[in-house]
Amino acid sequence: MASKNSFVPNHSRQQSTMPLVRLIEQFASLPGIGPKTAQQLAYHVLNMSDTQIQALSDAILTAHNEIKQCKLCHNYSVNDTCEICADEKRDHATICVVENVKSLSAFERTQEYHGVYHIIGGSISPQNGIGPDELNIKDLIRRLGVEPIREVILATNPNIEGEATAAYISRLIRITFPDIQVSRIAYGVSAGSELENVDTVTLYKALENRSKL
Repeated sequence: MASKNSFVPNHSRQQSTMPLVRLIEQFASLPGIGPKTAQQLAYHVLNMSDTQIQALSDAILTAHNEIKQCKLCHNYSVNDTCEICADEKRDHATICVVENVKSLSAFERTQEYHGVYHIIGGSISPQNGIGPDELNIKDLIRRLGVEPIREVILATNPNIEGEATAAYISRLIRITFPDIQVSRIAYGVSAGSELENVDTVTLYKALENRSKL
């Protein structure tokens, strides 16, 4: 049985490394970062120079303080309106509905879509307490009533939640704006996949071969 004094060195070591433990915990709290990756990132930060640390800190604070959501599509922007919505060369009569900014970026990488977007902020998931009111669907319907929209492309992820969300939005648009064409991206995208992980050629083909709903 260990003596009471044998615990002191361990306790001292824990106290001396608490800043590192807290740093690892902060990295581990980020989405997609597991314990090993969090530890690797923390060790990397410890080896960075003061100049590098300051640059990283400034970038985080600047992004947090200056980046906001576009008032039209909910894309990230330093201005009230993002560059895509403000671009007069885009086809503003076509809206591509996506779940998040990562999906928007995936479509932009194809360099083949020239319309605008609307980010709804996720998908309908009753088991996670996410219903239509928790998403930016009302804003989309509002846009359709104000802007001269010809087509809405539903590009939610091809999984159960994404399909349910697309079906809900499609019914809502058909009831409220029957003259607007509603289409769904084709299944060149594998069911259950995340759009940000799909290669650009497959994503372009899914967009090109979209079907009417």
